Amino acid sequence: MLTAIKGIYKDGTIILNEKPPIDTTMEVIVTFTQEIKTAPKNIRKAGFAKGFFTYVAEDFNEPLDELKDYM
Repeated sequence: MLTAIKGIYKDGTIILNEKPPIDTTMEVIVTFTQEIKTAPKNIRKAGFAKGFFTYVAEDFNEPLDELKDYM
């Protein structure tokens, strides 16, 4: 059975508005009801690795000899 209890999160602590109807230790899931603004992720720009790879073999796209039995 799932039970929902309101509470307040403050300074790393969750204070529940009422005592849960359980007497054992169990895992809980905390859902924040207001949007939490986070810093944007670092998005890689196109062409970031340009010049990083300097050599691609001419036969790069050719099948490998080791896999010919499977083709």
